[in-house]
Amino acid sequence: MSASRRRILTQAGAFLAAQAVTPVGVAAPAATLLVATPATHDPGPGQPDAPSRLAAIYARLSDAPFASLRRVEAVAASRDDILAVHAPALIERLERAAPGEGYAPLSPDLVMSSGTLAAAFRGAGGAIGAVDAVMRGEARNAFVATRPPGHHATQAESMGFCFFNNAAIAARHAMRAHGAERVAIFDFDAHHGNGVQEIFWREPHVLYCSTHQMPLYPGTGAASETGEQGNIVNAPLHRGDDGAAFRAALKDRILPRLDAFAPDLILICAGFDAHIHDPLAQLRFIEDDFRDATLRALEIAARRCKGRIVSLLEGGYRGDDLAASVAAHIGALMEA
Repeated sequence: MSASRRRILTQAGAFLAAQAVTPVGVAAPAATLLVATPATHDPGPGQPDAPSRLAAIYARLSDAPFASLRRVEAVAASRDDILAVHAPALIERLERAAPGEGYAPLSPDLVMSSGTLAAAFRGAGGAIGAVDAVMRGEARNAFVATRPPGHHATQAESMGFCFFNNAAIAARHAMRAHGAERVAIFDFDAHHGNGVQEIFWREPHVLYCSTHQMPLYPGTGAASETGEQGNIVNAPLHRGDDGAAFRAALKDRILPRLDAFAPDLILICAGFDAHIHDPLAQLRFIEDDFRDATLRALEIAARRCKGRIVSLLEGGYRGDDLAASVAAHIGALMEA
């Protein structure tokens, strides 16, 4: 491993060490919660989901405007937490494939290193911990800045940089552990969250709403895909669409359904690869578009579920733009 990659992998740990980190569950004034984790998942040179993504985010969140964030370190999910959503064979395949050193490609877009499996368990655990804090009133809302991402992972298959489906695990935990009767998942990643859609296709108590570019990986997300219970809402965008098209899709299709669903909790699959400069999509959003979408979600959360929002990092693959977009998103959460 090169010296530059070793430096990037240690930056997240340095960020956590420099913060006043309070364990989830310890009483603290209700504020926006940031859940962070060391960048132990390293899929190797040339992979878009690189450790530098978290390094860029953590560097930006060290700035003065974010000093009031309550910061915690993600704790690993249990095996039972993962099995609430995923098939046992998925975990077993990952355990067999995990390398002691170097890299283990499972597919062109799914590469494991020695730290990947631990990072995946911590990412899921971070989502669970954020749900616990928000549902207990220990935080107003939360942003989970961990990787690998999650929304492409299906019940039985890891794919698209995603090993476990963090949003689905968080939704299931909210219902089982906190008695949430309805959970809404709002996904604005440029790529459709096929895994979330598949897992909750027959689930009337979970609403999944997504804006995304089509055609684009993974090829799902047509407006006609509505789920067996009418609980799937897809608003596909087209190559070159900008913030105005995004806002129109939210106004016409996404926000009315979120509001009418009256959820007990809103989860956000916060992917920032719709940014105009992102290399993996061709949408033309800017930072203010992510801020505006966050504010609209906050309005519904304030009206329907006591402001409870947990946002989970998904895509966004150009470091400076990712960090700026996350800062705009978290800045809006902090205003709630």
